[in-house]
Amino acid sequence: MARITRLYSDIDLNFNAHPASADVTKKIDINAIKQSLTAILKTRQYERHFVPEFGAGLNALLFEPIDYITTNLIKQKIRLAIANFEPRVGLLNLDVIPQEEENRYEITLTFTVVGLPDPIVYTTFLKRLR
Repeated sequence: MARITRLYSDIDLNFNAHPASADVTKKIDINAIKQSLTAILKTRQYERHFVPEFGAGLNALLFEPIDYITTNLIKQKIRLAIANFEPRVGLLNLDVIPQEEENRYEITLTFTVVGLPDPIVYTTFLKRLR
């Protein structure tokens, strides 16, 4: 009998109910890592009460002009935040592409996960809300 092993798991932050057990669903392996990266990138510093330094603190940069300097600052903050708050990830490549027409940045991370052999590519967007 083959045993299924899961490296990483976390609760789904959308708090969806499992159809059979009505319990909160889980994110497993790669999806748990992607959810963690999203939380790191989109959390403002001082937003979490007992861990004020958590997060990349990118929100303030989203109100700056979309240019080379701001793009490089975003890259630096993302690298630092991942190094500090996600030890399971080995960052291979980070692309930050400004999209001036949509007033947002496209973030593409290529990384490896401890315990998994293949690199993973994850893309998300950063956009100011107000």
